[in-house]
Amino acid sequence: MPKKVCLISFLVACSLWSMPRAAQAQALIPHVLQLNTAQLEKQGLSLAQEAAQLVQFQQFELALPRARLATQLAPNNDKVWLLLGSLHLQNKDYKAAIAALNQSQTLNPQNPDVLFALGSANFQQKNYQAALLNYQAGLKLKPNDPEGLFDLGNAYLVLDKFPEAIAQFNQAIAQNKKFWPAINNIGLIKYEQGDIPGAIQKWQEAVAIDNKAAEPLLALAVALYVKGDKQKGLEMRDSALRIDQRYADLDFLKQNLWGTRLLSDTEKFLQVKR
Repeated sequence: MPKKVCLISFLVACSLWSMPRAAQAQALIPHVLQLNTAQLEKQGLSLAQEAAQLVQFQQFELALPRARLATQLAPNNDKVWLLLGSLHLQNKDYKAAIAALNQSQTLNPQNPDVLFALGSANFQQKNYQAALLNYQAGLKLKPNDPEGLFDLGNAYLVLDKFPEAIAQFNQAIAQNKKFWPAINNIGLIKYEQGDIPGAIQKWQEAVAIDNKAAEPLLALAVALYVKGDKQKGLEMRDSALRIDQRYADLDFLKQNLWGTRLLSDTEKFLQVKR
């Protein structure tokens, strides 16, 4: 009997020891680390700068985690959120891109670059009407931006509003005489409208500005071949595909807004052997 009582007492004592004792716990005051908000923001901006430098060298996978951390350290900086949104856009993560860009716009509604980036995100998801509104809003803040004018022209183009598209492309060219993508896309519209000589003229202008641009060179090759200058067309085709083999892919051409008529003629043209 005495041993049994001692054992019970021991077990009770152990259970009491294992239970939390409020009176003693209150005596322990945890040490709270005092964070310097300004210093954290400074580190966040430094990370954002590193990410931007990595983007210049096409190191997007290394840039993304830095930009993501930068938004946590400097959450009130709209440019950091714009950088993160642009990187998500580069990775085709459109949902994350739009969320980051919306946050940037909330912090600074007057930044046209955010609106242009939102337009790009919507355009790539084929939300063309939303993209058009984004581009228009961006151009209200930055009316003479050639790339913004070009993007708005593309939105009109895919919505089959050809006169409006050409007007925007011409405005882009007025701001930058060497902006050959806008000249090239006027050629795309003219070809769809059946104005092959007009398309040829535009593509010749584009090639004259940049003879290493594969797109207008291949489009010009197709048009010359269809018009009857077959040998020159084939020579240009080979030159264009040596510059960029992707233009032999009809899906890639469709992504670059080539129309139905031009795609049909290009498909036949690419099958011709010299």
